[in-house]
Amino acid sequence: MELNLGNPVFAAYAVAASILILKAAAMSWLTVVRMIGENGGFRNPEDLKRTPMNKAPNPDQLLPNPRVERIRRIQQNDLENLPFFLVAGLLYVTTSPSLLVAQWLFGLYVVSRLLHFAAYLSAQIHEVRATFWTIGSLILIYMAGRTLWAALGW
Repeated sequence: MELNLGNPVFAAYAVAASILILKAAAMSWLTVVRMIGENGGFRNPEDLKRTPMNKAPNPDQLLPNPRVERIRRIQQNDLENLPFFLVAGLLYVTTSPSLLVAQWLFGLYVVSRLLHFAAYLSAQIHEVRATFWTIGSLILIYMAGRTLWAALGW
């Protein structure tokens, strides 16, 4: 099993991984945009220095801002989950799965993470977020289990 873009299973993984990495990177930008829009939610004392971007520093800018903190929690969730997909997905590619199954697993994982993001951003109840998280988690468990099964030669 070759790990290059000529391998359609690896290419499917690369597409899914790239989308998720770009989404996770975008969360940092979204945090900054939210902090600027809210003029608060800053974390560091030096952020209270007068600058062209912060013309009227105020100690309240260091207080937690609910809208900024929501974005930070979404980003933290990405940082907790993305590494598992990157590793489990890559290891799963080495099992030579069928292209259709791999595409479904990778695609469904991406969709579950995007729906989780939308649910979190729009302040849906825990059960909604948990449903989308669970879908992704079960996919990770399947891919890791299938890889273990293959590695043990079963």
